[in-house]
Amino acid sequence: AIVITEQPVSVSVPAGYAVTLRCRAKARTSLQYQWFCQRQSVSYQIPGATKQDLPITAQQTQLYTCRINDRHRNAVFSDWVKVEVHPCVARGLLPQVWQGEPVIILNPTEQKVEVGKPLQLQCAAVGVPAPSYQWYQNGNVLEHQKKKKLWVTHAKASDSGTYLCCASNNHGEHWTNAVDVHIEEISPVLVPTKRSESLPPAEHLLCHLFLLATGKMALLVGNNRYQHHPNLVAPVMDVFELSRLLKQLGFQVVSLLD
Repeated sequence: AIVITEQPVSVSVPAGYAVTLRCRAKARTSLQYQWFCQRQSVSYQIPGATKQDLPITAQQTQLYTCRINDRHRNAVFSDWVKVEVHPCVARGLLPQVWQGEPVIILNPTEQKVEVGKPLQLQCAAVGVPAPSYQWYQNGNVLEHQKKKKLWVTHAKASDSGTYLCCASNNHGEHWTNAVDVHIEEISPVLVPTKRSESLPPAEHLLCHLFLLATGKMALLVGNNRYQHHPNLVAPVMDVFELSRLLKQLGFQVVSLLD
């Protein structure tokens, strides 16, 4: 049996950085090595890559694997590993003596998201081996957020808070900047009216609107004409009065009639 004793590892590096992938195996007979790469789901044999070590000058993100076979045509493949290349990262961003420890190259940014909308935070780091990621909210570990991108399909009010991410490998760890995430609950209020008597006083309606809405934008719609009902007068006055009161409270007001 062929036993792989050292698997290659994924790396995350700037474009042009020189890195070496390593693979080691043992068996009762002599072994041969052949490296392959994968681009766009197609695998290619790398000409001349028949050593245990594969030196690479990183130019584009690719996957790599190594095939090991013995004289009896037994063969095994190593794990697929990724050489992730960041073309826009300046080499000067790395320390002068870089041992492969994580270096943050992309920090998350502050987010304001409506309830129910998707929330996405993103970070990135270079490192050899490629860093692993762990996100935190208000200092608490988010068990299922272990990728560069934090993704919440439907944001809830409880998702508000301060977020940061830790990138780590066997050389150390590095933390992103902390950013605030605000989940805003916006409750539109639609008040259809057919009779002026059915409307509460403008001040009561305003209090109801103010409690439900956390934004500062108000849309007022006054329907004055109906196909099967006599024309109304009250909606025009209601929209005018509410518009005036909302503007006093700092709202931007859009008023529509009919």
